[in-house]
Amino acid sequence: MGFLVELIREYGFGIVFLNVFVEQLGAPIPAYPVLVVTGALEGADWVRLLWLVAVAVSAALIADLFWYQAGKAYGHRVLGRICRISLSPDACIRQTETVYGRWGARSLLVAKFVPGFASIASALAGVMGTPLRSFVLYDGLGALIWVGSAVYLGSLFSSTVEDLLGVLTALGQWGLLLLGVALGLFIVRKWWQRHRMVRSLRMPRMSVRELAGLHAQGMEPTVIDVRALPQYRQGHIPGAQSWELRPRDGGESHAHLLPQHDHPHGLVIYCDCPNEISAARLARQLQRAGFANVRPLVGGLKAWQAAGFDVETAPLPVTASADEGPAPSVP
Repeated sequence: MGFLVELIREYGFGIVFLNVFVEQLGAPIPAYPVLVVTGALEGADWVRLLWLVAVAVSAALIADLFWYQAGKAYGHRVLGRICRISLSPDACIRQTETVYGRWGARSLLVAKFVPGFASIASALAGVMGTPLRSFVLYDGLGALIWVGSAVYLGSLFSSTVEDLLGVLTALGQWGLLLLGVALGLFIVRKWWQRHRMVRSLRMPRMSVRELAGLHAQGMEPTVIDVRALPQYRQGHIPGAQSWELRPRDGGESHAHLLPQHDHPHGLVIYCDCPNEISAARLARQLQRAGFANVRPLVGGLKAWQAAGFDVETAPLPVTASADEGPAPSVP
């Protein structure tokens, strides 16, 4: 353990750069504790602390720019890959889309404080066409706030951190083993959360071919799109209704989307999440509300497009709020 502490003292800046870079790429290796420890070891040397902040912010920006460009080039396909790398629950895509759709690039100011949000938000900024200048500005400020808070905490409680490192050093190999076990438990916990969520949402699903067949036979199920409103407006399955659109009359949020009784041809829910997590979660909620014939669409909109079926767009301004616009009629 003493060797590890000396390594941080000697090569702290390099270790911080690598740790922050890897975490911002999506790996489940937390960098915040390393930033706190390194800030504590630098003590009251403000020049060194400023250099530490600059190195960490640079690492975060480089990684975030990679995901921004990937999102710009490859679209939503990138988002699922980030969830798999980070072991975050697949629903993180839907949550991030909702937050980013409402706050835009300003959400990057706090993105790094939310597990599983930062990498997806960076890619989503590219997917949604956020200008590079705005992305760099808000992402850079967000990285500065995140890094600065960790380094400040480390320098503020430097004596406490030094004492803790002293205890771990005295434990020798047991201290190193303790850190390894803590990291392993963190990774296993994230994997288990993801596995448990996927398992809890197992249910019958509908394929895009089945849905297209129902359309061809004139048997129109109610199709609901649970993606963020900007994505719905850019393109959706013909006849699908956005779960985020609200009626103007102030009535119940989603009552206008649902049939009065269980639809004879069913309810079909789709999203763009891996494993159809967001669609399956809503389907489960509707089942509990009494709708028996409700199924997620396998592969979501991507599978629909890959099969060669058409999509339609909603001629609504992207800047409009989720509460604006007429409620679409049920097919």
